Amino acid sequence: MNTKVVIYSRVHCHLCEEAVNSVREVLTEIPFELEVIDINGDQELERLYGEEVPVIAINGYVHDYYKVDKRRLLKALRALNG
Repeated sequence: MNTKVVIYSRVHCHLCEEAVNSVREVLTEIPFELEVIDINGDQELERLYGEEVPVIAINGYVHDYYKVDKRRLLKALRALNG
């Protein structure tokens, strides 16, 4: 199974930009699919994540909010990839 990381973010969100950069650094160490989704204008996503962005999800499950712990993310991704 291909691992997919999704970052739910907002435009002009400093923490979101930091999260995307951190996740991209992890991507240099282990392969996975990355998608960044702007929640602005999506009522359902705004209801779900609101002020908690950035939200980092792995294969549909929330892994982190606000800041990315690169070591913890790498450990989770390695566990999925065997």
